[in-house]
Amino acid sequence: MANHELNSVERAARVKLMIFDVDGVLTDGSLHFGADGEFIKTFNVLDGHGIKLLQQNGVMTAIISARQAPAVARRAADLGINYLHQGSHDKRATFEQLLAETGLAADACGFIGDDIIDLPILSRAGFAASVPNGHPDVQARVHYVSKAAGGRGAVREVCDFILRAQNKYDSILAAYLT
Repeated sequence: MANHELNSVERAARVKLMIFDVDGVLTDGSLHFGADGEFIKTFNVLDGHGIKLLQQNGVMTAIISARQAPAVARRAADLGINYLHQGSHDKRATFEQLLAETGLAADACGFIGDDIIDLPILSRAGFAASVPNGHPDVQARVHYVSKAAGGRGAVREVCDFILRAQNKYDSILAAYLT
């Protein structure tokens, strides 16, 4: 089957590296500033556990974000994110760099983004996802739009979707039920 004919489940089944945008995806997109001007970000624990489940089941993880924030570096370290690229205003170049670092083809990568700056990756990734609060031009060009909003469980939903597509979710769930 040609790549353009694959449905979202088939695409998710091929993901070996899942890449996440931050603002609007891992967060709700709000920017909170502290007293000395630093960014304060709120992350969702369900999303974090979904990322850990991907990693525990053989899917590498990465963050590509246009914004630079110490909170993102801390969150990435806490979660054991394999690759962190912040301050990336040319996401296409960063994606190419990540492909070179990992030795993977674009069709083995998934990406979840919410705005048009993400389209260079979304248009190349084998599995492209967005959030319901994402830009309409992004939603129109992806393979999957989550029901949960960015920063409110969207990442977890996408992680679970990938694990189900890879026939790993049932055994993960079973381990918690025994």
